[in-house]
Amino acid sequence: MEALWQFVPWFAAMGLLVLGSGFFSSSEAAIFSLGSRDLRLLRRGGHPQRAAAALLADSDRLLTAVLFWNLLLNILYFALAAIVALELERERPALSGAVAAGSLLAIIVFGEMLPKSLAVLAPRQLAALVALPLAGLVRAVAPVLPVFHTANELSRRVLWPRFQAEPHLRVGDLERAVELSRADAAVLKQEQMVLTGMVSLSETRVDEMMRPRIQFLTFRPPVSPSDLKGQVLRSGYLLVTEAESDEVAGAIPLRSLADLPEERLEERAEEVVYVPWSSTVAAALEALRQRNLKVAVVVNELGETIGVLTIDDILDTLFTPAPSRSERLLMRRPIRLVRPGVWQVTGMTGVRRLVRYFDVPRPPSKSVTVAGVVQEVLERLPEQGDSCRWGPFAFKVVDTFERGQLLLEVTLAESRDEGGRN
Repeated sequence: MEALWQFVPWFAAMGLLVLGSGFFSSSEAAIFSLGSRDLRLLRRGGHPQRAAAALLADSDRLLTAVLFWNLLLNILYFALAAIVALELERERPALSGAVAAGSLLAIIVFGEMLPKSLAVLAPRQLAALVALPLAGLVRAVAPVLPVFHTANELSRRVLWPRFQAEPHLRVGDLERAVELSRADAAVLKQEQMVLTGMVSLSETRVDEMMRPRIQFLTFRPPVSPSDLKGQVLRSGYLLVTEAESDEVAGAIPLRSLADLPEERLEERAEEVVYVPWSSTVAAALEALRQRNLKVAVVVNELGETIGVLTIDDILDTLFTPAPSRSERLLMRRPIRLVRPGVWQVTGMTGVRRLVRYFDVPRPPSKSVTVAGVVQEVLERLPEQGDSCRWGPFAFKVVDTFERGQLLLEVTLAESRDEGGRN
Protein backbone atom coordinates (compact mmCIF):
# COMPACT_ATOMS: atom_id res chain seq x y z
CA MET A 1 0.00 0.00 0.00
CA GLU A 2 2.88 2.35 0.81
CA ALA A 3 4.15 1.82 -2.73
CA LEU A 4 0.91 3.25 -4.12
CA TRP A 5 0.96 6.46 -2.05
CA GLN A 6 3.91 7.81 -3.96
CA PHE A 7 1.88 7.57 -7.16
CA VAL A 8 -1.08 9.61 -5.85
CA PRO A 9 -0.02 12.75 -7.82
CA TRP A 10 0.27 10.58 -10.94
CA PHE A 11 -3.19 9.11 -10.37
CA ALA A 12 -4.59 12.61 -9.78
CA ALA A 13 -3.13 13.80 -13.08
CA MET A 14 -4.58 10.75 -14.83
CA GLY A 15 -7.97 11.50 -13.27
CA LEU A 16 -7.91 15.04 -14.65
CA LEU A 17 -7.03 13.68 -18.09
CA VAL A 18 -9.99 11.25 -17.89
CA LEU A 19 -12.27 14.18 -17.03
CA GLY A 20 -10.90 16.11 -19.99
CA SER A 21 -11.44 13.15 -22.28
CA GLY A 22 -14.98 12.81 -20.93
CA PHE A 23 -15.61 16.50 -21.61
CA PHE A 24 -14.71 16.16 -25.29
CA SER A 25 -16.53 12.84 -25.68
CA SER A 26 -19.73 14.19 -24.14
CA SER A 27 -19.45 17.45 -26.12
CA GLU A 28 -19.10 15.55 -29.38
CA ALA A 29 -22.07 13.29 -28.60
CA ALA A 30 -24.29 16.17 -27.43
CA ILE A 31 -23.64 18.57 -30.32
CA PHE A 32 -23.83 15.95 -33.05
CA SER A 33 -27.08 14.59 -31.55
CA LEU A 34 -28.87 17.91 -32.00
CA GLY A 35 -31.92 17.74 -34.23
CA SER A 36 -33.43 20.46 -36.39
CA ARG A 37 -35.83 21.51 -33.64
CA ASP A 38 -32.95 21.73 -31.13
CA LEU A 39 -30.99 23.94 -33.50
CA ARG A 40 -33.93 26.28 -34.00
CA LEU A 41 -34.34 26.65 -30.24
CA LEU A 42 -30.63 27.23 -29.74
CA ARG A 43 -30.53 29.93 -32.43
CA ARG A 44 -33.26 31.81 -30.55
CA GLY A 45 -31.55 31.42 -27.15
CA GLY A 46 -28.83 33.35 -25.35
CA HIS A 47 -25.18 33.65 -26.21
CA PRO A 48 -24.16 30.10 -25.12
CA GLN A 49 -27.08 28.57 -27.06
CA ARG A 50 -26.24 30.52 -30.21
CA ALA A 51 -22.58 29.56 -29.82
CA ALA A 52 -23.57 25.87 -29.77
CA ALA A 53 -25.55 26.26 -33.00
CA ALA A 54 -22.65 28.15 -34.59
CA LEU A 55 -20.22 25.32 -33.77
CA LEU A 56 -22.31 22.83 -35.70
CA ALA A 57 -22.41 25.15 -38.72
CA ASP A 58 -18.83 24.02 -39.50
CA SER A 59 -19.07 20.40 -38.40
CA ASP A 60 -15.83 19.25 -40.08
CA ARG A 61 -13.77 21.88 -38.27
CA LEU A 62 -15.46 21.08 -34.95
CA LEU A 63 -14.98 17.33 -35.28
CA THR A 64 -11.31 17.67 -36.24
CA ALA A 65 -10.64 19.90 -33.23
CA VAL A 66 -12.49 17.59 -30.81
CA LEU A 67 -10.64 14.52 -32.08
CA PHE A 68 -7.32 16.38 -31.83
CA TRP A 69 -7.84 17.36 -28.20
CA ASN A 70 -9.23 13.96 -27.25
CA LEU A 71 -6.29 12.18 -28.88
CA LEU A 72 -3.81 14.49 -27.16
CA LEU A 73 -5.35 13.83 -23.73
CA ASN A 74 -5.46 10.08 -24.32
CA ILE A 75 -1.79 9.99 -25.33
CA LEU A 76 -0.82 11.87 -22.16
CA TYR A 77 -3.03 9.58 -20.10
CA PHE A 78 -1.51 6.36 -21.43
CA ALA A 79 2.00 7.84 -21.10
CA LEU A 80 1.40 8.44 -17.37
CA ALA A 81 -0.23 5.00 -17.00
CA ALA A 82 2.82 3.38 -18.62
CA ILE A 83 5.22 5.25 -16.29
CA VAL A 84 3.25 4.15 -13.21
CA ALA A 85 3.07 0.55 -14.43
CA LEU A 86 6.82 0.40 -15.12
CA GLU A 87 7.65 1.83 -11.69
CA LEU A 88 5.34 -0.68 -9.99
CA GLU A 89 6.88 -3.49 -12.04
CA ARG A 90 10.09 -3.02 -10.07
CA GLU A 91 8.46 -2.94 -6.61
CA ARG A 92 5.13 -4.79 -6.90
CA PRO A 93 5.00 -6.85 -10.12
CA ALA A 94 1.58 -8.32 -9.28
CA LEU A 95 0.09 -4.85 -8.75
CA SER A 96 1.52 -3.51 -12.00
CA GLY A 97 -0.83 -5.60 -14.17
CA ALA A 98 -3.88 -4.59 -12.14
CA VAL A 99 -3.04 -0.87 -12.46
CA ALA A 100 -2.55 -1.22 -16.24
CA ALA A 101 -5.88 -3.00 -16.66
CA GLY A 102 -7.67 -0.56 -14.35
CA SER A 103 -6.23 2.42 -16.26
CA LEU A 104 -7.53 1.04 -19.57
CA LEU A 105 -10.95 0.30 -18.09
CA ALA A 106 -11.17 3.78 -16.51
CA ILE A 107 -10.51 5.64 -19.77
CA ILE A 108 -13.00 3.46 -21.67
CA VAL A 109 -15.82 3.77 -19.12
CA PHE A 110 -15.30 7.28 -17.70
CA GLY A 111 -13.65 8.89 -20.70
CA GLU A 112 -15.85 7.50 -23.50
CA MET A 113 -18.87 5.32 -22.72
CA LEU A 114 -20.43 7.03 -19.70
CA PRO A 115 -20.01 10.65 -20.90
CA LYS A 116 -21.51 9.86 -24.32
CA SER A 117 -24.38 7.87 -22.84
CA LEU A 118 -25.31 10.73 -20.50
CA ALA A 119 -24.83 13.41 -23.17
CA VAL A 120 -27.44 12.02 -25.55
CA LEU A 121 -30.07 12.13 -22.80
CA ALA A 122 -30.11 15.96 -22.79
CA PRO A 123 -28.06 17.10 -25.80
CA ARG A 124 -29.48 20.63 -26.10
CA GLN A 125 -28.87 21.51 -22.45
CA LEU A 126 -25.35 20.04 -22.43
CA ALA A 127 -24.46 21.65 -25.76
CA ALA A 128 -25.26 25.08 -24.29
CA LEU A 129 -23.06 24.35 -21.25
CA VAL A 130 -19.99 23.25 -23.21
CA ALA A 131 -20.34 25.61 -26.18
CA LEU A 132 -18.28 28.56 -24.94
CA PRO A 133 -15.24 26.63 -23.61
CA LEU A 134 -15.38 24.31 -26.60
CA ALA A 135 -15.45 27.27 -29.00
CA GLY A 136 -12.32 28.66 -27.33
CA LEU A 137 -10.53 25.31 -27.63
CA VAL A 138 -11.51 25.04 -31.30
CA ARG A 139 -10.06 28.49 -31.95
CA ALA A 140 -6.89 27.52 -30.06
CA VAL A 141 -6.09 24.74 -32.52
CA ALA A 142 -7.40 26.57 -35.59
CA PRO A 143 -3.85 27.35 -36.90
CA VAL A 144 -2.96 23.65 -37.12
CA LEU A 145 -6.28 22.41 -38.55
CA PRO A 146 -5.21 23.09 -42.18
CA VAL A 147 -2.23 20.78 -41.57
CA PHE A 148 -4.54 17.93 -40.62
CA HIS A 149 -6.75 18.65 -43.61
CA THR A 150 -3.75 18.55 -45.95
CA ALA A 151 -2.48 15.32 -44.38
CA ASN A 152 -5.92 13.77 -44.82
CA GLU A 153 -6.03 14.78 -48.49
CA LEU A 154 -2.51 13.44 -49.14
CA SER A 155 -3.23 10.12 -47.44
CA ARG A 156 -6.43 9.76 -49.41
CA ARG A 157 -4.64 10.41 -52.70
CA VAL A 158 -1.82 7.98 -51.82
CA LEU A 159 -3.97 5.16 -50.48
CA TRP A 160 -6.95 5.59 -52.83
CA PRO A 161 -5.63 7.50 -55.85
CA ARG A 162 -8.55 6.47 -58.05
CA PHE A 163 -11.25 6.86 -55.45
CA GLN A 164 -14.08 9.09 -56.70
CA ALA A 165 -16.99 10.40 -54.70
CA GLU A 166 -20.35 9.02 -55.74
CA PRO A 167 -22.18 11.64 -57.84
CA HIS A 168 -25.42 13.17 -56.68
CA LEU A 169 -28.65 11.70 -57.97
CA ARG A 170 -29.45 13.38 -61.26
CA VAL A 171 -32.84 14.26 -62.71
CA GLY A 172 -32.29 11.65 -65.43
CA ASP A 173 -31.88 8.97 -62.78
CA LEU A 174 -35.23 9.93 -61.25
CA GLU A 175 -36.90 9.92 -64.65
CA ARG A 176 -35.61 6.40 -65.31
CA ALA A 177 -36.85 5.36 -61.87
CA VAL A 178 -40.30 6.66 -62.80
CA GLU A 179 -40.25 4.70 -66.05
CA LEU A 180 -39.14 1.54 -64.28
CA SER A 181 -41.82 1.97 -61.63
CA ARG A 182 -44.47 2.03 -64.33
CA ALA A 183 -43.31 -1.32 -65.58
CA ASP A 184 -43.03 -2.89 -62.13
CA ALA A 185 -46.42 -3.74 -60.65
CA ALA A 186 -44.84 -4.17 -57.22
CA VAL A 187 -44.10 -0.46 -56.96
CA LEU A 188 -46.96 1.37 -55.32
CA LYS A 189 -48.75 4.17 -57.10
CA GLN A 190 -47.88 6.52 -54.25
CA GLU A 191 -44.18 5.93 -54.77
CA GLN A 192 -44.51 6.66 -58.47
CA MET A 193 -46.33 9.88 -57.68
CA VAL A 194 -43.56 10.99 -55.30
CA LEU A 195 -40.86 10.21 -57.87
CA THR A 196 -42.72 12.22 -60.49
CA GLY A 197 -43.06 15.08 -58.01
CA MET A 198 -39.33 14.99 -57.28
CA VAL A 199 -38.57 15.32 -60.98
CA SER A 200 -40.97 18.26 -61.27
CA LEU A 201 -39.17 20.14 -58.47
CA SER A 202 -36.06 20.49 -60.63
CA GLU A 203 -38.11 21.83 -63.53
CA THR A 204 -40.43 24.20 -61.64
CA ARG A 205 -39.38 27.74 -60.77
CA VAL A 206 -40.16 29.06 -57.31
CA ASP A 207 -42.34 31.85 -58.70
CA GLU A 208 -44.65 29.15 -60.11
CA MET A 209 -45.25 27.59 -56.70
CA MET A 210 -44.76 30.46 -54.25
CA ARG A 211 -47.46 32.32 -52.35
CA PRO A 212 -47.52 35.75 -54.07
CA ARG A 213 -47.06 38.89 -52.02
CA ILE A 214 -50.75 39.72 -52.36
CA GLN A 215 -51.68 36.34 -50.84
CA PHE A 216 -50.07 36.66 -47.41
CA LEU A 217 -49.98 39.16 -44.56
CA THR A 218 -46.87 40.55 -42.91
CA PHE A 219 -46.50 42.19 -39.52
CA ARG A 220 -43.90 44.71 -38.41
CA PRO A 221 -42.45 44.21 -34.90
CA PRO A 222 -43.48 44.38 -32.16
CA VAL A 223 -46.17 41.79 -32.91
CA SER A 224 -48.91 40.58 -30.53
CA PRO A 225 -51.76 38.07 -31.04
CA SER A 226 -54.23 40.96 -31.14
CA ASP A 227 -52.62 42.16 -34.38
CA LEU A 228 -54.04 39.10 -36.13
CA LYS A 229 -57.60 40.36 -35.45
CA GLY A 230 -58.95 36.82 -35.60
CA GLN A 231 -57.56 36.18 -39.09
CA VAL A 232 -56.64 32.61 -40.00
CA LEU A 233 -53.25 32.32 -41.66
CA ARG A 234 -53.61 29.49 -44.17
CA SER A 235 -49.87 29.04 -44.54
CA GLY A 236 -49.52 28.35 -40.81
CA TYR A 237 -46.72 30.94 -40.53
CA LEU A 238 -46.89 34.48 -39.21
CA LEU A 239 -44.43 36.50 -41.31
CA VAL A 240 -42.49 39.23 -39.53
CA THR A 241 -40.84 42.05 -41.46
CA GLU A 242 -37.76 44.10 -40.68
CA ALA A 243 -38.28 46.92 -38.20
CA GLU A 244 -37.90 49.67 -40.81
CA SER A 245 -39.13 48.03 -44.02
CA ASP A 246 -41.73 45.65 -45.43
CA GLU A 247 -39.21 42.93 -46.34
CA VAL A 248 -39.81 39.58 -44.63
CA ALA A 249 -37.15 38.84 -42.01
CA GLY A 250 -38.60 35.91 -40.05
CA ALA A 251 -41.45 33.41 -39.81
CA ILE A 252 -43.32 32.18 -36.73
CA PRO A 253 -44.59 28.58 -37.04
CA LEU A 254 -47.93 29.05 -35.32
CA ARG A 255 -48.95 25.39 -35.61
CA SER A 256 -45.93 24.19 -33.65
CA LEU A 257 -46.26 26.68 -30.78
CA ALA A 258 -47.70 25.17 -27.62
CA ASP A 259 -48.66 28.62 -26.32
CA LEU A 260 -48.75 32.16 -27.68
CA PRO A 261 -47.10 34.89 -25.62
CA GLU A 262 -49.20 37.98 -24.98
CA GLU A 263 -46.68 40.25 -26.71
CA ARG A 264 -43.48 40.29 -28.76
CA LEU A 265 -44.31 37.30 -30.91
CA GLU A 266 -41.33 38.18 -33.12
CA GLU A 267 -39.04 36.64 -30.48
CA ARG A 268 -40.44 33.25 -31.52
CA ALA A 269 -39.64 33.88 -35.19
CA GLU A 270 -37.33 31.55 -37.08
CA GLU A 271 -34.88 32.64 -39.73
CA VAL A 272 -35.81 32.46 -43.41
CA VAL A 273 -33.73 31.82 -46.51
CA TYR A 274 -33.78 34.09 -49.54
CA VAL A 275 -33.95 32.67 -53.06
CA PRO A 276 -34.20 34.46 -56.43
CA TRP A 277 -37.42 34.23 -58.42
CA SER A 278 -35.63 32.30 -61.19
CA SER A 279 -34.40 29.58 -58.83
CA THR A 280 -35.89 26.10 -59.01
CA VAL A 281 -38.01 24.64 -56.24
CA ALA A 282 -35.40 21.88 -55.85
CA ALA A 283 -32.72 24.52 -55.13
CA ALA A 284 -35.00 26.23 -52.60
CA LEU A 285 -35.69 22.90 -50.88
CA GLU A 286 -31.95 22.21 -50.63
CA ALA A 287 -31.36 25.66 -49.11
CA LEU A 288 -34.08 24.99 -46.53
CA ARG A 289 -32.72 21.54 -45.76
CA GLN A 290 -29.15 22.71 -45.25
CA ARG A 291 -30.19 25.29 -42.66
CA ASN A 292 -33.07 23.30 -41.14
CA LEU A 293 -35.57 26.08 -41.89
CA LYS A 294 -39.15 26.05 -43.19
CA VAL A 295 -39.76 29.27 -45.13
CA ALA A 296 -38.01 30.61 -48.22
CA VAL A 297 -38.55 34.24 -49.23
CA VAL A 298 -38.60 34.79 -52.99
CA VAL A 299 -37.01 38.04 -54.14
CA ASN A 300 -36.83 39.76 -57.52
CA GLU A 301 -33.76 41.18 -59.23
CA LEU A 302 -33.99 44.28 -57.00
CA GLY A 303 -33.99 42.21 -53.80
CA GLU A 304 -37.65 42.94 -53.09
CA THR A 305 -39.94 40.29 -51.61
CA ILE A 306 -42.42 39.01 -54.20
CA GLY A 307 -43.57 35.84 -52.45
CA VAL A 308 -42.83 33.08 -49.97
CA LEU A 309 -42.49 29.32 -50.33
CA THR A 310 -42.91 27.07 -47.31
CA ILE A 311 -41.73 23.53 -46.76
CA ASP A 312 -45.41 22.55 -46.47
CA ASP A 313 -46.06 23.87 -49.98
CA ILE A 314 -43.24 21.72 -51.35
CA LEU A 315 -44.39 18.61 -49.50
CA ASP A 316 -47.93 19.20 -50.76
CA THR A 317 -46.56 19.06 -54.30
CA LEU A 318 -44.75 15.79 -53.58
CA PHE A 319 -47.48 13.89 -51.76
CA THR A 320 -50.73 15.25 -53.21
CA PRO A 321 -52.13 13.84 -56.45
CA ALA A 322 -52.38 16.63 -59.06
CA PRO A 323 -51.29 19.40 -56.65
CA SER A 324 -52.64 22.87 -57.39
CA ARG A 325 -51.62 26.26 -56.06
CA SER A 326 -55.15 27.55 -56.65
CA GLU A 327 -56.65 24.82 -54.48
CA ARG A 328 -53.99 25.35 -51.82
CA LEU A 329 -54.34 29.13 -51.61
CA LEU A 330 -57.81 29.95 -52.99
CA MET A 331 -59.69 26.72 -52.25
CA ARG A 332 -60.74 26.70 -55.91
CA ARG A 333 -60.00 24.28 -58.76
CA PRO A 334 -57.51 25.83 -61.20
CA ILE A 335 -59.40 24.76 -64.36
CA ARG A 336 -63.12 23.96 -64.38
CA LEU A 337 -65.50 23.24 -67.26
CA VAL A 338 -68.53 25.53 -66.88
CA ARG A 339 -70.31 24.78 -70.16
CA PRO A 340 -69.38 23.04 -73.42
CA GLY A 341 -66.27 24.64 -74.87
CA VAL A 342 -65.85 27.15 -72.01
CA TRP A 343 -63.64 26.74 -68.96
CA GLN A 344 -63.01 28.89 -65.91
CA VAL A 345 -59.42 29.33 -64.77
CA THR A 346 -57.92 31.26 -61.90
CA GLY A 347 -55.30 33.88 -62.64
CA MET A 348 -52.94 32.00 -60.36
CA THR A 349 -53.05 28.91 -62.59
CA GLY A 350 -49.65 28.16 -64.05
CA VAL A 351 -49.09 28.38 -67.79
CA ARG A 352 -47.42 24.96 -67.66
CA ARG A 353 -50.62 23.43 -66.21
CA LEU A 354 -52.83 25.23 -68.74
CA VAL A 355 -51.04 24.05 -71.89
CA ARG A 356 -50.69 20.54 -70.44
CA TYR A 357 -54.42 20.40 -69.67
CA PHE A 358 -55.41 21.38 -73.23
CA ASP A 359 -52.48 19.52 -74.82
CA VAL A 360 -51.41 22.43 -77.02
CA PRO A 361 -47.99 23.99 -77.71
CA ARG A 362 -47.03 26.79 -75.37
CA PRO A 363 -47.18 30.22 -77.07
CA PRO A 364 -44.29 32.65 -76.44
CA SER A 365 -44.49 34.48 -73.11
CA LYS A 366 -42.26 35.49 -70.22
CA SER A 367 -45.02 34.95 -67.66
CA VAL A 368 -45.55 31.76 -65.67
CA THR A 369 -49.20 32.34 -64.65
CA VAL A 370 -52.39 33.04 -66.59
CA ALA A 371 -52.76 36.41 -64.83
CA GLY A 372 -49.24 37.32 -65.90
CA VAL A 373 -50.00 36.36 -69.51
CA VAL A 374 -53.18 38.47 -69.60
CA GLN A 375 -51.38 41.45 -68.08
CA GLU A 376 -48.53 40.98 -70.57
CA VAL A 377 -50.92 40.95 -73.55
CA LEU A 378 -53.05 43.86 -72.29
CA GLU A 379 -49.96 45.81 -71.18
CA ARG A 380 -51.88 46.98 -68.10
CA LEU A 381 -53.64 45.59 -65.06
CA PRO A 382 -56.67 43.51 -66.13
CA GLU A 383 -60.18 44.72 -65.31
CA GLN A 384 -63.51 42.92 -65.30
CA GLY A 385 -64.80 42.51 -68.87
CA ASP A 386 -61.36 42.66 -70.53
CA SER A 387 -60.65 40.03 -73.18
CA CYS A 388 -57.56 39.06 -75.12
CA ARG A 389 -56.05 36.33 -77.26
CA TRP A 390 -52.88 34.38 -76.57
CA GLY A 391 -52.02 31.74 -79.13
CA PRO A 392 -54.94 29.27 -79.27
CA PHE A 393 -56.48 30.68 -76.07
CA ALA A 394 -59.13 33.38 -75.82
CA PHE A 395 -59.38 34.88 -72.31
CA LYS A 396 -62.14 36.97 -70.77
CA VAL A 397 -61.87 38.45 -67.28
CA VAL A 398 -65.13 37.60 -65.49
CA ASP A 399 -64.20 38.73 -61.98
CA THR A 400 -61.46 40.49 -60.05
CA PHE A 401 -61.20 39.50 -56.43
CA GLU A 402 -59.71 41.08 -53.38
CA ARG A 403 -55.89 41.31 -53.33
CA GLY A 404 -55.58 41.27 -57.12
CA GLN A 405 -56.80 37.77 -57.96
CA LEU A 406 -58.53 37.08 -61.28
CA LEU A 407 -61.14 34.63 -62.50
CA LEU A 408 -61.19 34.17 -66.26
CA GLU A 409 -63.12 32.28 -68.90
CA VAL A 410 -61.02 30.56 -71.51
CA THR A 411 -61.98 29.09 -74.86
CA LEU A 412 -59.87 27.52 -77.54
CA ALA A 413 -59.91 29.64 -80.69
CA GLU A 414 -59.98 28.00 -84.08
CA SER A 415 -57.09 30.09 -85.31
CA ARG A 416 -53.85 29.33 -83.48
CA ASP A 417 -51.94 32.42 -84.46
CA GLU A 418 -50.73 34.79 -81.76
CA GLY A 419 -53.63 36.82 -80.47
CA GLY A 420 -54.25 40.43 -79.71
CA ARG A 421 -56.39 42.32 -77.23
CA ASN A 422 -59.73 44.05 -76.99
